[in-house]
Amino acid sequence: MLCCLLLAGCAPSKPIDAGATAETTALYQNLGKLAKHHTLFGHQHATEYGHGWAGDKDRSDVKSVTGSHPAVIGVDFSGFSGRPAEEVRLNKERVRQTVIATYNRGGVTTAAWHFPNPVSGGSFYWVDTVSLPAVSYIIPGGEAHEAYKQILNGIGEWAHTLKGANGTLAPVIFRPFHEFDGGWFWWGKPHASREEFIALWRFTVAYLRDSLDVHNFIYAYSPDNRFRTEAKYLERYPGDEWVDMVGMDNYGDMGRDRYATDTAAMKLKILSDYARKAGKLAAFTETGLESIPDTTWWTKTLLQTMKREDLHLSYVLVWRNDTRSPTHFYAPFPGQVSVPDFMRFYQDPYTLFEKDLQQIYKKKKFLGIF
Repeated sequence: MLCCLLLAGCAPSKPIDAGATAETTALYQNLGKLAKHHTLFGHQHATEYGHGWAGDKDRSDVKSVTGSHPAVIGVDFSGFSGRPAEEVRLNKERVRQTVIATYNRGGVTTAAWHFPNPVSGGSFYWVDTVSLPAVSYIIPGGEAHEAYKQILNGIGEWAHTLKGANGTLAPVIFRPFHEFDGGWFWWGKPHASREEFIALWRFTVAYLRDSLDVHNFIYAYSPDNRFRTEAKYLERYPGDEWVDMVGMDNYGDMGRDRYATDTAAMKLKILSDYARKAGKLAAFTETGLESIPDTTWWTKTLLQTMKREDLHLSYVLVWRNDTRSPTHFYAPFPGQVSVPDFMRFYQDPYTLFEKDLQQIYKKKKFLGIF
């Protein structure tokens, strides 16, 4: 910590889990080193399905365009609870195979959690007159706390099955309760007090790490973009001892609501600067422009935003390409209008894709570009 306070920009030293596996620690440290000059590109559900296809082996829309998978593959724990037992089992196995395949190729996995409401059932979205404010129910002392522990037990058991071809556990960047500063999810700000949210975060980390011996998770904190100061960004921050990575989800400033790359860069600088002084990783945890109608969005909006300030960002992730929808996609596929600009984005030395990563899970033998 002192190193980072005195020498702004030094790489984060270790994750919050003192028992983290060697591969998890190496990933953490190598992401910090890479962030000085590069950012890994990520895509949600990239290898599980894409625009007009699903389940094809070793396929992604990004690979079809560039020849390389994204460096970061996003998965989701949404199917790990709130469904019939056999469906949960199948969902866990499908995601497990995705994580292991990514690890075996040398890529990185990040997991979001669109968590079905464990108290009122149904969606992860807040639905007026239907949803219950479940955070207060599932934290220690709440009437559904034991039920929440059972859900975490399932995640913990799953985490222990992520053994790659070399017999080691695949690390996962776990990003629970994202966009908590909005009201669209049941864990959002209008539905839980600051104290309740922090209690939920701390219990979740402690239970997985200390009770269930999950030592291959890196924990990422990612509000939406409703802040303009460090104090506002940290309003629900659970503390440095409970967070490995600080991030932000931002679609609004990146073309969905407005083109405000200066504002987006300012917000990224807030979290990047905090990460550097606190010895954490930083990331642009979600962004994108649906349908990518802007033919220069990759270089003129996304790349310029990340290069506008002195940012140290481990990765940037764009959202998924739906299998059936003709318009719900966030990464290009062959023939899509932004492909030429995406190739310029791909070829820029600042961006790293899976082919650029070598030995990212080795502590002192990492061969990637620093």
